[in-house]
Amino acid sequence: MSETGRPLLRVVQGEPSAEELAALLAVIAARNSAARARPALPRTAWNHPTRLVRTPLRSGPGGWRASALPR
Repeated sequence: MSETGRPLLRVVQGEPSAEELAALLAVIAARNSAARARPALPRTAWNHPTRLVRTPLRSGPGGWRASALPR
């Protein structure tokens, strides 16, 4: 039972054995722990989503040089 008093899972059809329920819970627990165990990539200038957004082009003298400078 959860903190609210309701069961977390409910069998709607059939009569699963204790071993089948244990196997199901093991799979669900493994998927949840695997999802949490993935480390997030550190945010750097190279993998930041704002790199996908194009900056305005600068016209005039030195514009070509300014296009290669970091933002």
